[in-house]
Amino acid sequence: MALYCNMLSTFRSLIEGFGRNGLRGYATIRSGQPIHETRPHLVKAGDVTPGISAEEYLNRRYRVVEQMEPNSIAIVAGQPTKFATESVFYYFQQNNDLFYLTGWNEPNSLCILEKPSQNSESAVFHLLVQPSDPAKELWEGERTGIEGAIDIFNADVAKPINLLASHLQKLLIEYKTVYYDFDETHKSSPFDKVFQSIERNERAYRNSIEGILRENRVGLRSLKAITAPMRAIKSNAELRMMRLAGKISGRAYNEAYARHFKSEKGLQSFLEYRFVSGGCDRSSYIPVVAGGENALCIHYTRNDNLFEGNEFVLVDAAGSLGGYCADISRTWPVSGKFSPAQADLYEALLNVQRECIKQCTEDSNVSINDLHYKSVTWLTAELRNIGFHSLDEWEVMKYLYPHYLGHNLGLDVHDVPSYSRTAKIRKGQVITMEPGVYVPNEPKWPASYRGMGIRIEDDIAVGKDTYVILTVEAAKEIADIESIARNGVTTKLEEEVTDVYSL
Repeated sequence: MALYCNMLSTFRSLIEGFGRNGLRGYATIRSGQPIHETRPHLVKAGDVTPGISAEEYLNRRYRVVEQMEPNSIAIVAGQPTKFATESVFYYFQQNNDLFYLTGWNEPNSLCILEKPSQNSESAVFHLLVQPSDPAKELWEGERTGIEGAIDIFNADVAKPINLLASHLQKLLIEYKTVYYDFDETHKSSPFDKVFQSIERNERAYRNSIEGILRENRVGLRSLKAITAPMRAIKSNAELRMMRLAGKISGRAYNEAYARHFKSEKGLQSFLEYRFVSGGCDRSSYIPVVAGGENALCIHYTRNDNLFEGNEFVLVDAAGSLGGYCADISRTWPVSGKFSPAQADLYEALLNVQRECIKQCTEDSNVSINDLHYKSVTWLTAELRNIGFHSLDEWEVMKYLYPHYLGHNLGLDVHDVPSYSRTAKIRKGQVITMEPGVYVPNEPKWPASYRGMGIRIEDDIAVGKDTYVILTVEAAKEIADIESIARNGVTTKLEEEVTDVYSL
């Protein structure tokens, strides 16, 4: 480890030099994503992506290499640009393992970690990326290119992505163990040419790779088995970014309470505008804005109806920042004033969420799965108290609360799906607590609650013997929501936030 410590010391000095002396000049640096030299309001000196330092990315790769067998490589394929139609592309979403290990956020790229010996300091970091191409950059925007992959993202080896096949095959022949998840490469990807096929009459490159593995009797391992536990436990830097995303998103909800919207679409548009103008990069996911009985559909995303009377509106929406997601659900009456029945059902669910959040500590020795079944028990008792007589827990799970209590949160909204919900929660995890109750409009249920759907969701950073609610700004107490609806927000926010780190 001494060599690694010396390497980190040198690395820190280099980073400080970049910030102090401007070794990477503004006039010469070109990048296809925000970096400090081109977007200093987004990325601080020493950081590769917003809030995450070059040193942290180096540490992540080192931790992966430490868990790899000697004489092995790990491969992470990035995502391509995906198209809705022939010429209309979707917003780019990188493979989150590649982003987590490198910070690289441009399409058609691949990361390789090479561990040639027992000594982890001997590891080699490869990036295969799209090279600079002035003709294409005229239409698609700047590319960081080969030099940037080395100078900015600290790759040891960088090559054009069109050399992927030959570069990979050469490496695969040399190594006995490969860490890769084959299902990560989608059929729409240019990696089809490597992992699937070039033409019908040629052997698939994917089969070529599998053939090389087979012929050389190498072992295939899942890289996710290493990265998923790492991603589940957030660093302090990650927690800071998630706290900012939660704060910005929560403030947007409060501003929404203070307005009276006529339609689901109008409310959705306002929230998404305030997420971004408030400092986030974009929405974390397609929002749910469900008025009245539309809330009985858990993932209702049409958001095209008009509000009526004093019905509830259930909103599940939040922003992301630097790749890190917030995830918030709130439910309130469109008039801003709870009816007695609305207040009773809402308070019953809020009581359940409060109890769940209290358990979000490592010392509680519970899993998300444990908490889910506790939430069912608590919700059953709360509903019995407000008129749901002779209610059983199985009825609650089947009819009134059919979804799970929560999930891990981070670069993915469900971060990471392969991380077990039966594992005991640990300090550094961020989990959502989102109990819900959805009362069908059927004679079986108390008349005053029929057609109501409520979900209350917050993001919780788990501590050893405490917790932090990352989304605490979003009011959820009845008195607070009604006060904001009546009087407006107490603190006026900037119309457009340009320095998110000052929040």
